[in-house]
Amino acid sequence: MLQIPIALAPIFLLILLGYLLKKKEVAPQSFWKTAETLTYYVFFPSLLIVNTAKAELSGIQIVPMAAALVFAVLLISVLCIWLQPRLKISRASFTSLFQGAIRPNTYVGIAAAAALFGEPGLTLTAVCIVFIVPLVNFLAVTTMVRYGDNGHGEGPKSNTVLLEVMKNPIILACVGGGLLNILGIGLPSFVIGPLLEILGRAALPIGLLAVGAGLDLKAAHENAFTVGLSTILKLAALPLFTYLGCYAFGVEGITRTVAIIYSTLPCSASAYVLSRQMGGDATTMAGIITATTLVAMGAMPLALMLVQIAP
Repeated sequence: MLQIPIALAPIFLLILLGYLLKKKEVAPQSFWKTAETLTYYVFFPSLLIVNTAKAELSGIQIVPMAAALVFAVLLISVLCIWLQPRLKISRASFTSLFQGAIRPNTYVGIAAAAALFGEPGLTLTAVCIVFIVPLVNFLAVTTMVRYGDNGHGEGPKSNTVLLEVMKNPIILACVGGGLLNILGIGLPSFVIGPLLEILGRAALPIGLLAVGAGLDLKAAHENAFTVGLSTILKLAALPLFTYLGCYAFGVEGITRTVAIIYSTLPCSASAYVLSRQMGGDATTMAGIITATTLVAMGAMPLALMLVQIAP
């Protein structure tokens, strides 16, 4: 059992290191923005293309796994909408709670799957990304349009945001690498392939440091109720529903474990950007991202240990 927290410990230590480096101002503020941009557009896409182009896809339960994950996300979304009129929070704060309950931090997910399962874990995480990232972004934008304070600010139209989602470089990398694999082309061995492999090696350390640099403890404390409820939904209810979905659709073994990892991820930092753009409660959103990241340090190992002994 100890092998799970031991394997995940370096990931969360890197996140904490990023927080400390930002707090101590070891690097200028502009460094962290640049690090996030390079990770998002260059390092992580390179890592995913390399892995999915070389992966063995024949033994993966792609459709049942996707069904289990989608089932869980939709169930949490319905639960949130049911809770909305019963919660004594503003509509803008509700959009933050909703996003926090369903949006995963892909950087942490890739790092965790790689630490525990190596290349097979990365491949399965790529499958999660292709099916879940467009879905949760669509649901988040729809919720922002319905409940966000769109009368203030100059946020983009929802269809513009959805178009940007479909141009997400991480999704495109998963799809592109998968096509290279399915078509039998594989990863080019001359220049391009080795270049992508070198770039991919920078993804995990820089991406995780950037996650830590974005933590905001003050925002988490100031909005404790909404932050706490969103954290419970994301790190307890969503993994539970995912497990039930896996059981219902016959997903087992490493595929089930990676699905649980993906469901127990902290909230993505991109939720904060969308909240600012479309009239949400950005301060509460920052608190939810911080709380889910910190709580995930214990929730992820616990969920994985429980799923190992579950039927």
